[in-house]
Order: sequence, then structure tokens, then C-alpha cells
Amino acid sequence: MNREQRGQQWLQQLLDLAGVSTQVKTQASPASWEGSCWLVIDDSSLTPEQIQQLTGPNGSVLDSIQYLANTTLNLGVSAEEQGAYTVDLAGYRERRHAELQAIAQEAAEQARETHREIELKSLSAAERRQVHTILKEHPDLETYSRGQEPDRRLVVRLLREEEAEEV
Repeated sequence: MNREQRGQQWLQQLLDLAGVSTQVKTQASPASWEGSCWLVIDDSSLTPEQIQQLTGPNGSVLDSIQYLANTTLNLGVSAEEQGAYTVDLAGYRERRHAELQAIAQEAAEQARETHREIELKSLSAAERRQVHTILKEHPDLETYSRGQEPDRRLVVRLLREEEAEEV
């Protein structure tokens, strides 16, 4: 059984145990998530309330399911067989990624204009990683995380000229 099949079977069983009658499909990951195995919960038979419950406030339930998938499916598996799993429902991940790109660009512009650190609050660990990745394209900026969960924040700051030259 390959990684995609294991992920699909695991998520299907989780949904069945939760009493959610739907199917799980695997899908090729978008370019921005290269390397991740996409597990997509079919929303065609779900009510809007079920979709909202499975997504949760700010994607928290979907993030928790994804965290469980990554932890469980990689536990006791050889390094070559391990991999990242992304769980999506009703296009949430791509919509949120577009929002994160806008947030990252706005923070980059603010850091350049004000020459101050810009703190981004209320991002999950996965979202902080996405913003770090988005802003890697900007050699004049640095990103890092500050604080402890649940109050961990992503910081965007303009590099000083001598720091930017070293990069």
C-alpha cells in the first residue's frame, strides 16, 4: 500500500468513526504544496453545517485532523516512506493560502515602509511555515517566530543593508 492509499484509508476510517458519511480522495498537490500528499474530503454529500464543523473556526478542526494524519501516518514508518499530508475540504487550503499570501505581502510592505518589525498574530504553526516560505523570495526581509504557543507570532523585519549583503 503506497503513502496516498494509507492516508486515504486512515482519513476515511476517521470520518467513518466520527459518523461523517462521505468519501476521501487523493489529489495531486498544487505547486505551492509540492511534495505533500493531498487528502480531499468530498463535500458533495455534506451539509453546510457539516462542512463548517469539519473546518472549524479559522480552520482549526481541519488543522487538527491534518496534524493527526501527519503524526499517525508517519509514526513507525521508515524515513523514505514518511511524508507530509495536507487535508482539504471545500477548497479551504487554497483559499487560505491566497489569504496568507496577501497577509505576507502586506507585512512585507509595512516592514519596508516603517523600518519596524511587523508581528503577525493568530497564525497556526502550519500557516507560519507558509508565510516563512512565501517571504523567502524577498532577500531584503527576514522572518522568524517569537513567543511560546499558544501566543507564538511570526515577525517580519527589514534586513539592514550589511545583513542583506551577507545573504
